[in-house]
Amino acid sequence: MITPTQSVLSFPSNLQTVAEFELWERQHIHEGSYEFVRGRIIPKPAMKQDEFYIAAFLTRLFTRTEAYQQGHELLPEADSYVDGVRKRVPDLAYFTADQLLAIRRGGRVSTRFAIEILSDSESFEDVVEKIQDYFDADAQLVWYIVPNKQRIYVYNSPDESKAYKGSDLISASAVVPGFEFRVEELFG
Repeated sequence: MITPTQSVLSFPSNLQTVAEFELWERQHIHEGSYEFVRGRIIPKPAMKQDEFYIAAFLTRLFTRTEAYQQGHELLPEADSYVDGVRKRVPDLAYFTADQLLAIRRGGRVSTRFAIEILSDSESFEDVVEKIQDYFDADAQLVWYIVPNKQRIYVYNSPDESKAYKGSDLISASAVVPGFEFRVEELFG
């Protein structure tokens, strides 16, 4: 039984563009966040409490970088536009001060550096598709964090990755100078 505070949200199947999806979203009250990929509306579950420590560690570390001092941001669950038919919502997304200004002026931008935390509901195909989408939108770096394996997979292209674990030094310095740490610090 649905209580007065609950609602059932049905997704339309006729939306073709991000603009159509966002118009539909504004017209329908709902909770949560959604990605839109080529006509598919994909629910994006909120970050779980056992993932908070990862986001907190990374955002605190980011505040020590020169990029942060220059007005750049590492934002949780922010829209990242791929093109007119794809919009992703990475767990953490890096935006420069210029990109933030463009957003403030109504622009739609994509992240240059996406960080995803692998969730139990994601399939291998989901991961591959997301990584491809980020690079299609000119991302320079994607990290996929796998908490239960205590590993971080670093992608410099959609087809090239390297796994980091334990005392390995992981660095985003190619995109965010000074943003680096040992993997064990994140999971310790």
